[in-house]
Amino acid sequence: MNNSSWAWAGAWWSVVVVIGIINLSIGIYLFMKSRKVDDEQNKSYLRKMRIAGIIFLLVAMYRAVFVSRYLTQLAWFDTILNSSLLIRTFAMAAEISFAYLISRALLQVNKEILSEPFKNKVKDFFRTKAPHIFFYLLVIAQPFAYGGTINKIRVLFAIEETFWGLAFMVVTPLIIMQFKKVFEIKENINEYKYIKAFIIVVALFCIGYGSYSVFYHLPIEYWPSAIEQLNMDVPVPEIRFGFDAIKDAFIVVNKNHNYADWGGLGFVIWHTGYFTLCGWMTLLFMGGPRKLKM
Repeated sequence: MNNSSWAWAGAWWSVVVVIGIINLSIGIYLFMKSRKVDDEQNKSYLRKMRIAGIIFLLVAMYRAVFVSRYLTQLAWFDTILNSSLLIRTFAMAAEISFAYLISRALLQVNKEILSEPFKNKVKDFFRTKAPHIFFYLLVIAQPFAYGGTINKIRVLFAIEETFWGLAFMVVTPLIIMQFKKVFEIKENINEYKYIKAFIIVVALFCIGYGSYSVFYHLPIEYWPSAIEQLNMDVPVPEIRFGFDAIKDAFIVVNKNHNYADWGGLGFVIWHTGYFTLCGWMTLLFMGGPRKLKM
């Protein structure tokens, strides 16, 4: 790799790491504040949100430093700390925490503005069940990511990403209902500003991620390559099973800073967004979206 290419990679990595440090610092401040919660009615809710948030931010900071790719076991540093299986374990904790933040906040917003059942059974199904289904879909996705990391089967990653897409599609109708309801409120509107901010952010994320998942990520990026691997006489990468597959997924790290090997612009956009945008969302969620006391 030439010097200019290395300088670009180093600069990009440094920016993402600095943002991760800032996000984690703010998260620690919010976490420490949770020890002195004055809102007795929502004390448990706020503390759990901040615990989940700090887990996500800690893992995001770690993964921003130790950049990795599961399938090829590319690593930013030649160290066991950059192990793809180790990072996959940390990622599971972070992703479940992120799922909890969104699902729990949606339930709290329901409690604040959508407590009355809908006469329409479909609407009421989304009101009562969507946050739970969202959470469980993202939990179910985790074993497939582990399988892909260990066995190098692309289909398992495609299934994992499909669960992610389905999860955000499931909560989209509920978010639309919450959006409509909160903007119909005309009295004491300042009490609902945190709820409005939460709903707007999650609505934009659902639209953005949902569109990306349905129109590009799954049909173009994941499933075709997954099916292609299964049809190969000699699959690339090699599909592996047994204890040796687990050991290699943990021990083998392929240090690499080559732009093309990492996936080019697609990887840069994904990695940058994941460890910046999702961190900012987490900071918003850690405060506990709810009706404020004025």
